[in-house]
Amino acid sequence: MSAPAVHSAFSKDNPFPAKITENRLLNKAGSAKETRHFAVSLSGSGLSYKAGDSLGVFPANRPTEVAEILERLGATGDEPVSPAMLKLPAPITLHEALTHKLTLGSPTSKIINTLFAKTTDAGEKAKLEALIKPEAKDALAGYLDEREYVDILAEFPNARLTPQEFVDHLRKLMPRLYSIASSSKVYPDEIHLTVAIVRYTTNHRERHGVCSTFLADRARVGETPTPVFVSHSHFGPPEDITKDAIMVGPGTGIAPFRAFVQDRIAAGATGRNWVFFGDQKSHTDFLYQEEWDAYLAKGQITHLDLAWSRDQILKVYVQDKMREKAAELWAWIKNGGYFFVCGDAKRMAKDVDQALHDIIAEQGGMTIEQAGEYVKQMKKDKRYQRDVY
Repeated sequence: MSAPAVHSAFSKDNPFPAKITENRLLNKAGSAKETRHFAVSLSGSGLSYKAGDSLGVFPANRPTEVAEILERLGATGDEPVSPAMLKLPAPITLHEALTHKLTLGSPTSKIINTLFAKTTDAGEKAKLEALIKPEAKDALAGYLDEREYVDILAEFPNARLTPQEFVDHLRKLMPRLYSIASSSKVYPDEIHLTVAIVRYTTNHRERHGVCSTFLADRARVGETPTPVFVSHSHFGPPEDITKDAIMVGPGTGIAPFRAFVQDRIAAGATGRNWVFFGDQKSHTDFLYQEEWDAYLAKGQITHLDLAWSRDQILKVYVQDKMREKAAELWAWIKNGGYFFVCGDAKRMAKDVDQALHDIIAEQGGMTIEQAGEYVKQMKKDKRYQRDVY
């Protein structure tokens, strides 16, 4: 790994107002996904990073949503508020709180109880009462899951909340962490990100992932200050550059492995690189295809195994590709190779972990228990690392 980070005045508590210098769509026309590549300038920040680190981004909420909430509250936005969880030295305006400080989604049952106490309308009271009955626990969870605070204010217009009462229900707007997709050996003054832009519909309203759409739609290239910080990680390519690296990163999980490969090439690593990537369709969702093809052509990556889930009737995933190459995969691991996984924790990482255990047991002539012990030792030796979310 590269040298430890040089001290910078900027941190999570004092983020650097960076500029986005590039915002481009990685998927091709016809894709069901919207995955974007962003370049973030670190120029003048004193911030440093290494392959495996993440970038923290503080987003701002959508102005249209903030405006609708102000309208529903009958507020101007200039009202002073002191959200308790922020521990601010002095009040801030309601507009500032709703735009930069508080989360406008994921409402809790507390708002339902407050509105029940506040409403002057019999119909609203009956509807709210039905939601707060003890036996309505599941119905309430489903109701809240489909809604954001703006929906609830719209549904119960007669329950008038003061600006302070409303903000007391909201949680702090947290930064989002994205795996860095570049190497500081190649890009010392900028950081690349590979971001899935989140857009969906619930309760007949379009929803927008707060940070992903902030980057995609609202952070103007070269203009909008975007508060960022580097989150240092224990995840990273082998320190011994003679070691082989197997990298499994479907979808946006490819981000850190783009960084790893750049880093290892720049460091003159003699260890081989093997990349497993997967997504929905080969012709629309092959992220960074030109780069991977070039690395392969130059022999800078030894293998590039691709899994496309929607190109054929039977879905094919990265773990299926691992099983197809079981003998060679075991040969790399047995020889001291490192195994890395990045991406979805719920399903992909579990399936990849199971495939790894199975391959080690079958190819290594071990029992399941022995394979489990072997994998545990790999983790201890930092030869099996995961960056999952």
